[in-house]
Amino acid sequence: MQVSVAYVEPGQPLWLNVEVPEGSTVQQAIDLSGILTRCPQVNLKKQKIGIYGKLTKLTAPLEAGDRVEIYRPIAVDPKKIPQRKIAARDEEEDDDD
Repeated sequence: MQVSVAYVEPGQPLWLNVEVPEGSTVQQAIDLSGILTRCPQVNLKKQKIGIYGKLTKLTAPLEAGDRVEIYRPIAVDPKKIPQRKIAARDEEEDDDD
């Protein structure tokens, strides 16, 4: 059966179609895709994995047509984004004075 494995680095999106045996797991699809060789920075012990945007485990079974997604770590703490927006707005208001 055919599935795909996707991983996106800035400027380097990878979407690989992989033929896997029936009953394969997410881990097996990732291994067969060769993505770990092409992207040695991927750490499956630390990075989250999903199928069509829903988090899953490496041991999850796949169905034909599934898209396995390897997510990059978050670079910015989401809790700090509102603080940045407030600071930027305050700076703009100071510049208008």
